[in-house]
Parts: sequence; C-alpha cells; structure tokens
Amino acid sequence: MLDELHEECGVIGIYNGENVARNVCMGLYALQHRGQESAGFAISNGEKIRVRKSMGLVSTLLREHNVDELQGFAGVGHVRYSTTGSSTLANAQPILISCKWGQLAIAHNGNLTNAAELREEMEEAGHIFQTTSDSEIFLHEIARTQAPNLKEAIKKAISKLTGCFCMLILSKDTLYVARDGFAFRPLSIARLGNSWCVASETCAFDLLGANYVRDIQPGELLTITKEGLQSETFTQKGRLAHCIFEYIYFARPDSKIFEQSCDKIRRKMGKQLARECPVDADIVIPVPDSSTTAALGFARESGIKFEIGLLRNHYVGRTFIDPTQNVRSQKVRLKFNPIEGVLKGRKVCVVDDSIVRGTTLKILSKMLRDSGALEVHIRIASPPVAHACYFGMDFPNAGELAASSMSPQEIAKMLGVESLGYLSIAGMKECTSAPSDYCAACFDGIYPEYIGKEAGKFSCG
Repeated sequence: MLDELHEECGVIGIYNGENVARNVCMGLYALQHRGQESAGFAISNGEKIRVRKSMGLVSTLLREHNVDELQGFAGVGHVRYSTTGSSTLANAQPILISCKWGQLAIAHNGNLTNAAELREEMEEAGHIFQTTSDSEIFLHEIARTQAPNLKEAIKKAISKLTGCFCMLILSKDTLYVARDGFAFRPLSIARLGNSWCVASETCAFDLLGANYVRDIQPGELLTITKEGLQSETFTQKGRLAHCIFEYIYFARPDSKIFEQSCDKIRRKMGKQLARECPVDADIVIPVPDSSTTAALGFARESGIKFEIGLLRNHYVGRTFIDPTQNVRSQKVRLKFNPIEGVLKGRKVCVVDDSIVRGTTLKILSKMLRDSGALEVHIRIASPPVAHACYFGMDFPNAGELAASSMSPQEIAKMLGVESLGYLSIAGMKECTSAPSDYCAACFDGIYPEYIGKEAGKFSCG
C-alpha cells in the first residue's frame, strides 16, 4: 500500500496495414506505462478474429505467443491494470465474443459508472457473464440491442452508458472507435502509410513512425473501413472534462494528449509550484520518474540547482519482497536509492507529482536524512488528492487518502519534513490552455457525470 497510482489501461488499433500483429504489439510497448498486469491483441483476416492474451507485460505476451502466426489486415491491442481482486486472464483484453453481428473484439480504456445497474438488469434477464469487466457488459448491450446493423447497435448501446470510455470495437471487416462525450481520457488517430492507427497516446505513433492527424472528438463514433473514414457525433455534453491527472502523472511526457504537449504542461506546473510555494533549499531533486519534468520546471523558476538525488531501479519484481520484514520500507528501498554525495550537508527540496497515502514519501524522507540531508522540504506538483476517482483511475478509497483527514501541516509532521507545499487547483488549471475543460474531481470533489450506486464494483476496461 504505497503511493502508487494506476491508470486502468491503454489501447491501440491499426486498420489496413501490413505486419499488423507485430505493429500492434510495438505500439503496446509504448503504452506499457498505462497497464502492467495483462496485455493482449486481436487480429482480423477478414474472415475470422483471433485473440492472444497473457498476464504480465507485453514482453511476456510476445514470449508466450507467436505474433507472426496471426496474419491479418486489422487489429486492436490492450494493456491493463486491474483493480484489486480482478487480476485474471479472463478479464484481460481484448475480449472476443460471437453474437448475431458475428465476431466482435473490444479494447476499452475507461470506467462505466452505471455498470452495476446495467449488469444487474441483464442478470435478471438471464444473461451469463464470464468476467468482472465492465467491457463485457457493453458487449452484452450491443448483442441484445434491436438494430438494423452493427453500427446502429453500437450507437444504441453507447447511449445507455455513463462514465468514461475510449473503445475500439473490431469486427471481421470494420474498426469502430468511440470516445465519451466528456473526453475524459486521451485518444488520437494517425496515418501509418496506407494504414490508420488509433492509440491512447501519441508516443505509440512515434514508435511506429505514424503521423498524428488529430484527436478523436468528444462523443465521436469513427467507422474505419477499406473505403475510408466515416465520422458522426453520438452525443454532446456541453462541456469537456479531460482528466488533468494525465498531465500530472499518467501520460508519458513525450506524448501529445488533449492536443497539448504533456512535457510543456508538466514543466509549467513545476514553475507555478515554485511561484506559489517558494523554499529555502540548496538543491531540487525529483522522485523519479514521473516528477522529473515538474522538478525541472521548479528548479528553473526558483533558480535552485537541479540534481539527481534519487536513482530508481526499474527491474524490481514482487518475488523478492520478504513478508517477514517491513514490506513497505523494503519495497521503497528496492525501488529507490539515495545518492549520498549529492545529499550530504544540503537542504533538499523534493518535488513529487502527488501524495496518496504518504507512505512512500515518509520512507524516502528518512532515507534522505540517513544520507546526510540537513533539511527535507516536500513540494507537490498537484493539489491535495482528497476524493475518489470513478473515471478510469485506480485511487484508494477516500478514507485512505492522506489529504482527506489531515491538513498539509499534519501531513508534513507525519512525513517528518521541514515543510510541505502543494500546487493550488487554480494554479494547476491555469497551466493548461483551457482551464474549464478539465476534470479535477479527485482534488475538488466536483464530478461532471453521474456516479452509479455501486460505481467501481466492476473492474475497469
């Protein structure tokens, strides 16, 4: 139970291409940061859709399955992080079904906030479920819908959903792409030679050599066939609600999301934090890797020297955690190592992206002092996280969040540091080009969409 936040998943789709399975998996490598518990892909050859899935990383997927044996012209891929208790191969995506419309494979990034109500209604009507994923609920909705064709069935099924979704739906000859009307999560389209490529982040396009075209629009249903693209709007919400935590933590800094550079926004947040929460320190260090960009902005604005005071070990697995020891402390020490020559005798300002429970920073602060730091000051490049998220992020419940029950001064005392400063909500939003277009519910508790009575009961897409 460390300060580890998780995106639910990342998706990619390629239509009308060569080496589709291999390229889909290459794109999944670029999206690996969005989910590390399972990976999979589905490929259509025009007659049949075949799926391959594995628990673990994309590298495990490629080790367990021969990618080149699946030849086809279109495919979708998925990397996933699941909520506790639902980390099973059955819940891994893409999910493949057969129904009156033929075979359908879905790759979904999001969280349907009315999933519990929909599933309860379906179970009472006799539906049988194989997973605890809200993506399967959507597939059932498509299958039972009375419509003249698959596209109309998808549109009618989507009209019953609330919450956050970026969906790729592959039939034997068509790729459908849908994004919720609030556009909570990023989703873009690019050209790859004669192919179309859709992905959660543009860093996947960079790896494949594809050229970014545009974002999928809020409430847009895109139909991709061999004849080209057809776009239509299935809903209009009247406002946008992009997840601002994508900029703070989830997205790779080299990605362009919500039509803006993640790197530039993150640097702006670091600079704004330095203006709002100045500190008397000798050096600024990040908690690698997600806060490095914000720390660079903080250092430049404050004029305090930027240093690398913590090294991160990217190759730590769970196997070596000894349950007889202090597991939290052991995990942090395996993950991070302080550089004594940088820290000794100095007043250190540590920039991190967020505080969830505070457990990691508490251990890190002691490690910095043990390495000779004279003072430790914490600066957080986001506001206090005080509320649950129901739109595609795996946050602890509100009672476990440090900021839900403690003031910044109390948290600083708990962490054992000289001072603690957060970026303000207004300051955070001002770092974007359109402050009113972002959801900050995890900070301010203002949710832009209906929250079902049992939201979060079923694992996210």
